[in-house]
Amino acid sequence: MIQDIETIDEFLAHRTADVEEAVRTAAATEIMPRFRQLAAHEIDEKSGPHDLVTDADRKAEEFLTEALVKLLPGSVVVGEEAVHANPATYEAIKGEAPVWIVDPVDGTRQFVHGDPGFCTLVALAHRGVLLASWTYAPARDQLAVAVRGRGALLDGEPLRAGSPAPDRDLEVATSHPDYTTDDQKRALLGLWTEGVSPRACGSAGLEYLAVARGELDATAFSWEAAWDHAAGLLLVEEAGGAHLTLAGEPFRITGGNALPFTAARDAATARRVLGLLSGGA
Repeated sequence: MIQDIETIDEFLAHRTADVEEAVRTAAATEIMPRFRQLAAHEIDEKSGPHDLVTDADRKAEEFLTEALVKLLPGSVVVGEEAVHANPATYEAIKGEAPVWIVDPVDGTRQFVHGDPGFCTLVALAHRGVLLASWTYAPARDQLAVAVRGRGALLDGEPLRAGSPAPDRDLEVATSHPDYTTDDQKRALLGLWTEGVSPRACGSAGLEYLAVARGELDATAFSWEAAWDHAAGLLLVEEAGGAHLTLAGEPFRITGGNALPFTAARDAATARRVLGLLSGGA
């Protein structure tokens, strides 16, 4: 059992490449052979027709669960598909063991429709603190890695989110209205104003990567599922960005956040988006 943060730091200092290999192998063996090759019986609905799961999701999560626990003995995995099968497993995020937070195919809808806009997300956290993350877009062969306090890289090159240009509209990716409560809809409506250009989000992981790259100014999301956000939030932080909930606090992967929340290229942009969300609430 991993007993303290120093041991995890030692793991991160020497084994991040092994995690990267596990992520790449999961994609190469379980995801990409099924991309644009899915049969009807390999696709199922979860909560509805827009909430899909495929054999690629299940098999990749099974692969990563085994590989990641083997790399870090004493750790546990919270994966989207395992939590769907047994919601109680989500509580491990609040536990004492190091936890891997896994979304095997983020953007399953895109994956099912043959769109390359999907990714595999893995984050490592301990006692509610995000320590490292891996965002891999296999159809584009792009890998972003972030380690707390050590910065963020995309394909080995440093990521810096920068700041939005003052002379153009803020580009903000938002939750789809179908997945929001009435109160959250009202909050998100605050973004439909002069100087802001909102649009519906795609894969959350790739939207966070776009923020970290300075290609998107901010996100405004209304759900808490840690597998969608953990990897990207750390990536944005380590690229110089910031995130805030409707309560003016950073997003907590352990839950209980005031929603919606934003992740943005810099702190000033996060506060600006938060002000618009608060005005709409």
